[in-house]
Amino acid sequence: MKLNRRLFLGTGAALTATLSAPAVFAQSKPRVVVIGGGAGGATAARYIAKDSDGAIDVTLVEPSRTYFTCFFSNLYLGGFKDLSDIGHTYGKLASDYGINVVHDWAVDVDRDARTVMLAGGATLSYDKLILSPGIDFVDGAVPGWDVTAQNAMPHAYKAGSQSELLRAQIEAMPEGGTFAMIAPPNPFRCPPGPYERVSMVAHKLKQINPTAKILVIDPKAKFSKQGLFEEGWTKHYSGMIERIGPDFGGDNVSVDPAAMTVDIDGSVESVDVCNVIPAMKAGRIAEIAGVTEGNWAPVNAADMSSKADPDVYVLGDASAQGDMPKSGFSANSQAKVCANAVRGALTGSKVFPARFSNTCWSLIHTDDGVKVGATYEATPEKIAKVDGFISQTGEDSALRKATYEESEGWYAGITADMFG
Repeated sequence: MKLNRRLFLGTGAALTATLSAPAVFAQSKPRVVVIGGGAGGATAARYIAKDSDGAIDVTLVEPSRTYFTCFFSNLYLGGFKDLSDIGHTYGKLASDYGINVVHDWAVDVDRDARTVMLAGGATLSYDKLILSPGIDFVDGAVPGWDVTAQNAMPHAYKAGSQSELLRAQIEAMPEGGTFAMIAPPNPFRCPPGPYERVSMVAHKLKQINPTAKILVIDPKAKFSKQGLFEEGWTKHYSGMIERIGPDFGGDNVSVDPAAMTVDIDGSVESVDVCNVIPAMKAGRIAEIAGVTEGNWAPVNAADMSSKADPDVYVLGDASAQGDMPKSGFSANSQAKVCANAVRGALTGSKVFPARFSNTCWSLIHTDDGVKVGATYEATPEKIAKVDGFISQTGEDSALRKATYEESEGWYAGITADMFG
């Protein structure tokens, strides 16, 4: 069944039913500042503003005026989407929900004073702070590469201009050229994402450069939906894709962006395009706020509050929460739990038990869609997986087409849920 916008929005009804907002505890409205306007932050800001019916003052801090979703950006690389299809603005959050949308960088957090400092010089006070900054990259994760090399060897794991650049490089490859991807180690944003990207790059090259080769250098012995992707690669792109795992040096790689070479365990390969996806960590503001432990920010499963500070919450990719993958669906699901908890803490409204869900769809070829997903519950230790599902190898084309159509319905639903 196609997952349409109405069905998607209905999945959060138990958590997000609008209740009449009780009187706030003080004369002035309580203040919530949300940093990051993606699947976690935009959703949390919208639900807090909507369900509190104006009883909470909500400010959303996001530097980008147009937000490009990382989910579905691979379909842009494959030629199934235009860039405008994955770009979204914040006007409705301001006009329809009264959210104060500030396009600026958050550069510091003073948790004692409960303030956020912005690059433009402003200071925002908060009663509750929600951090949903997405990812940054671990310095030195791929020897020879850092963000100063991202124009020569794009990561395209933050969508937008990097996506445009990588697609342009793919389209400009010489006939019979080589596209290389350096895949990231666990954990990272969207576990199936690099392998859907391989599929979409192969789809594009099969049309415009059918003798081109794709080299995947991977530090992991196995990856999400591996059987499904490998089945699809054999069926649709036979002979085009070679994956080098850790048994053959995939965990010992360096790059030279100036020479456009990749060193795989001492063997140097010249390539025409190199997509470097480094190891990841929580967005920088989480570290600045002092709520990270290692690369990620530990949270309490019941409400996504930071284990370092009960008045700070961390959503989505940046959080260390347990069993949920780092995905847009996960961030959106966590945001609804967080919004309900924050509203309850500030206004005394009812707080429902935390329930979470996730599905990750991937497109392998035209109308060949696959998915993996699960439901989760909050335990004292973590967000714990309850049950799950995954597409099966050998499925017929009608089911795969229906799965892809389901993903299109989900995308329409989640972006409406995020941006109003």
